[in-house]
Amino acid sequence: MAIQISSAFDSGNIELVDQPAPDHFRLRIRLDAGGEFFQWFHFRVSGAKGRALRLDIVGLEKSAYPGGWPDYRARISADRQRWTQADSSYDAKADGGTLTIRVTPESDNLWCAYFAPYSMERHHDLVARIAGRPGVEARTLGHSLDGQPIDCLSMGDGPLQVWLYARQHPGETMAEWWMEGALEELTDPASPVARTVRAKARFHIVPNMNPDGSRRGHLRTNAAGANLNREWAEPTPERSPEVLAVRNRMDETGVDFALDVHGDEAIPHVFIAGFEGIPSLTPRQLTGLNRYVTQLLVHSRDFQRKVGYPVAPAGKANLTMSTNQLAERFGCVSATLEMPFKDANDLPDPVEGWSPGRSRHLGRACLAALADIIDELR
Repeated sequence: MAIQISSAFDSGNIELVDQPAPDHFRLRIRLDAGGEFFQWFHFRVSGAKGRALRLDIVGLEKSAYPGGWPDYRARISADRQRWTQADSSYDAKADGGTLTIRVTPESDNLWCAYFAPYSMERHHDLVARIAGRPGVEARTLGHSLDGQPIDCLSMGDGPLQVWLYARQHPGETMAEWWMEGALEELTDPASPVARTVRAKARFHIVPNMNPDGSRRGHLRTNAAGANLNREWAEPTPERSPEVLAVRNRMDETGVDFALDVHGDEAIPHVFIAGFEGIPSLTPRQLTGLNRYVTQLLVHSRDFQRKVGYPVAPAGKANLTMSTNQLAERFGCVSATLEMPFKDANDLPDPVEGWSPGRSRHLGRACLAALADIIDELR
């Protein structure tokens, strides 16, 4: 039986370059719309049961984040439920940068991905499941360029306005796995964290800001090639209707606390980036951010604050990014949460690495930290 490699499915992305040997394939990643970014891959290998495969993904020194490949291990799955780390190595000098995945499939089909995928079908299942629970309101804030809905789930009875949103960068699928954990926690009637925060705040939750990029297999952009997290200062219907729809609704509700959920390709840690460089920074905002980070350290052993992004100088924050724009626009506490594509060095798991399960647990921990400081946001 001839081995087949395909990616013609939801979030699929790979192209076959050639086949140097029966069990050796050279592959490359298709560019996002806009032609600037590529890093996400997701493909299926069929007919290779029991064969020692070598899968070379080439040309990666020109990818969006070449620093993401050293010490990275690809994710593989036979059932698309459990994803584990494959034997992977990176050679920056081979074929313009080559990630080599070595695996011997135990079944006729094997899926390979940059991180455990989060399909649009699973997204719709999540929205349907959570929308059916008591006290939850589901609404469509707008539509993407491909006509997909921008889903928002709202719940809670308190005066504070809390926004949680994810997957501005569609290839950062750990962000929607995080959303699963957070939404399950928020809608659990037995959870003291949920009862506390829902009594004190109204939550507005957008599990997937970029459904077009998600379905097309992009790393960072939407159907127009826009990096949505650089569109928050002046979003337009033609280029970034997803951001425009969400920001317009934020203007209607106001924002007291916001968390933008992401994944980082190169940094093997969980960390938070803030808004310290905004022009109108206040001591109250900075205290709120620091208190939140301190409490998240209490609730999550995966989280740390020693490694992260450089802090922008005073008055020099990039206001096209959502965390900065919201802090400046609303005077709120906002933050960007980053999870790794690599394993988290602080508490490594040699089998699964950073995983959907750990992302879900972090979602719950982030809500517990919010419960600790929510009275201080008034």
